[in-house]
Amino acid sequence: VDVSLLMNLLINIMFSGYENFVSKMDDLHSHADRPDWMGSIGFSDLKIKLIGSMVAISGIELLKAFMNVDTLSDRHLMWLVGIHITFLLSGLVFAIMDKLQSGQH
Repeated sequence: VDVSLLMNLLINIMFSGYENFVSKMDDLHSHADRPDWMGSIGFSDLKIKLIGSMVAISGIELLKAFMNVDTLSDRHLMWLVGIHITFLLSGLVFAIMDKLQSGQH
């Protein structure tokens, strides 16, 4: 699951970075296999996708840790929970900032 999330994120970053900084992929607009998100992802959308993937990966790792709770120390579990909450709150702040910024335009 972690690898799938990372690869999906990497593909999003590659295509949107190419369209933002190199050249538009206008030839693909009429192609049937063109993804809907291509050409519509901006920098703020990438930030939200990145932090969303980080929260998902952190949540999966936290779930794995809780499945082996008897082998881990309380301190280690608290660090994992703290890091996950930090990612979660960061994602929430990014989403709120994006919403506020889009409302001003």
